[in-house]
Amino acid sequence: MPTPPKHARPTPLPFPLRAVRVARVTAHVMQGLATTAMVFPLIDLPRRQKLIRAWCLRLLRILRVDARIHGLPANGLPGNLLIVANHISWLDIFVLCTVQPARFIAKSEIAAWPLVGRLIAGAGTLFIERGRRRDTHKVNRNASDALARGDVIAIFPEGTTTDGRTVLPFHGSLLQPIVDADGHVQPIAIRYRTLAGEHNDAPAYVGETSFMSSFWRVTAERVLVVELHLAPPLPARARHRRELALAAEAAIRTALALPARGPAPDTPGDRPT
Repeated sequence: MPTPPKHARPTPLPFPLRAVRVARVTAHVMQGLATTAMVFPLIDLPRRQKLIRAWCLRLLRILRVDARIHGLPANGLPGNLLIVANHISWLDIFVLCTVQPARFIAKSEIAAWPLVGRLIAGAGTLFIERGRRRDTHKVNRNASDALARGDVIAIFPEGTTTDGRTVLPFHGSLLQPIVDADGHVQPIAIRYRTLAGEHNDAPAYVGETSFMSSFWRVTAERVLVVELHLAPPLPARARHRRELALAAEAAIRTALALPARGPAPDTPGDRPT
């Protein structure tokens, strides 16, 4: 019998075990929906964040996602913080919430995802309709108010997902709230790997891939490693959002060992609001 390659990908999880995972995730999501609907209105922000982190940690355990976090301060992350990350998968949202529960600014299409859309809406996600400048104004005002109250917000400034092998140019339009709130930007680089340390494209949610097919592919992974690298925070006071976007993108490219990108010309998404 031929010897398998040293770094051969593990065989996918058998169908019956994948079906069990799907059932467990579904039950976990239903429990999360009940919590956001009936418990969240009755408790304060710190307790909501504690429940969100615990829920996300449990989800990763069900899916056998091994999160490896680098650069997290011993005392955790402060409030009035905008988390900025590269975007690969729907899993990114839940992975980031194990580091620091945050309110996400996400495209309105996510609200239509089966069950998950309702779940993240109940957790305080701010949905934005792309291409509608008035909607961007409204979301930015709400985000700025939340940050000034000490909340944490997370965005994916690439505006779309990639396969994880590259980083697209960051748009600065959604960084305006942290400038207005005189807070900090926390760049976080996300990378999915196999146990052998190779690139893993199973979580990639790109192209014409549907949410359900992407989710089914993730359930086939015996163990999925995700690495999160936190770069030093960037002060936002008196800085232009475009400058912050370029600095955050550069920090994430460095963490992922990707080539630096030179300054890009202004885009409609980066023009002053």
